[in-house]
Amino acid sequence: MKPIPFARPELGKAEQAAAARALASGWITQGPEVAAFEREFAEFVGAPHACAVSSATAALHLALRAVGVGPHDEVITVSHSFIATANAIRYCGARPVFVDVERRTGNMDPTCIERAITPNTRAILCVHQLGLPCDIAAIVDIGRRAGLAVIEDAACAVGSEIFVNGRWERIGRPHGDIACFSFHPRKLVTTGDGGMLTTASAKWNERFRLWRQHGMSVPDTVRHGSPSIIFEDYPVLGFNYRMTDLQAAVGREQLKRLPALLADRRRRAARYAELLADIPGVDLPPALAWARTNWQSYRIGLPDGVDQRATMQRLLDDGIPTRRGVMCAHREASYGDADWSCGAGPGPCGCPGAHCERLRESERAQDRTILLPLYPGMTDDDQDRVASALARAWQPQGTSSCRV
Repeated sequence: MKPIPFARPELGKAEQAAAARALASGWITQGPEVAAFEREFAEFVGAPHACAVSSATAALHLALRAVGVGPHDEVITVSHSFIATANAIRYCGARPVFVDVERRTGNMDPTCIERAITPNTRAILCVHQLGLPCDIAAIVDIGRRAGLAVIEDAACAVGSEIFVNGRWERIGRPHGDIACFSFHPRKLVTTGDGGMLTTASAKWNERFRLWRQHGMSVPDTVRHGSPSIIFEDYPVLGFNYRMTDLQAAVGREQLKRLPALLADRRRRAARYAELLADIPGVDLPPALAWARTNWQSYRIGLPDGVDQRATMQRLLDDGIPTRRGVMCAHREASYGDADWSCGAGPGPCGCPGAHCERLRESERAQDRTILLPLYPGMTDDDQDRVASALARAWQPQGTSSCRV
């Protein structure tokens, strides 16, 4: 049978016209489309300030710099995330201190944080994993009591919400100090690649804007529009972290699509839950009374004794691509023993690099979960195929308890 996609962006004539508009304007790099995208994104999430950059990794790097993370500092975070989360800490010369995740949600376990705090701790970097909001209220409370900045890795979480202060609020308001988003093609809103920082701090927002453009004192838009000669200078070390107007023009159209995309993904997720409910041992995503995920990915836990790789291969043989559970940075060759520590207790861990007893839920999440296809335009027949193939993948040939 024809393979179905694992994920794909929803791009159409509106995005084509937007890109053409940017091309026709003659302004291709960071310019008025970026400024408009920032305003519209800030309004959508309810943030006072939004700053567009070249990637979510760039956003994390700038966020950590803004709150003062530097050499010899420690940042409490999770290993169970895409490697960019931990890498951004190391870009600052700091050390990631990994705490474990909750089995149910795959998100940072707030009960592990306080015993990981040391005199060198500068910040907490939490992750809204796969779009499911972490317990940001509990994490912020710990951070405030300890005098630590809280940065949200919201790369996957555009459109996700939490119930706080008696109302539903979108991730990115922000609820910590700074939130960082991704516009990679697997995200609900894509600009090809790109990122966004949101914050309530005007001071930090100004720093982001300075740093993203080489530390240049005068933005291109101001210099090119000035009736008099302006010489820029470079008072600080900066980076080339700009978003282009081509990207931003596409992003503006993508943001308009987001409410419909959210509704469709939530309907598809509910249907997955119904289809998979009868497969013995499958661990379905949790329903949280205080959080609404955007269903950036649909993650399931495998029954005990079922091999992850073999299951994924059998599904792929049926034309159904999947992805393994979210990686753990501490298991990668680029993370030696000196590059990180685990924060679940005092003293050295003593575990080999590819295994850490204090991060066992993180490792279990990587090894015992898979992500199922979920994309715009997915049909009921597509979902039926996924569910039937999954039921066959670890059951004797010819048996299936899955309703399709």
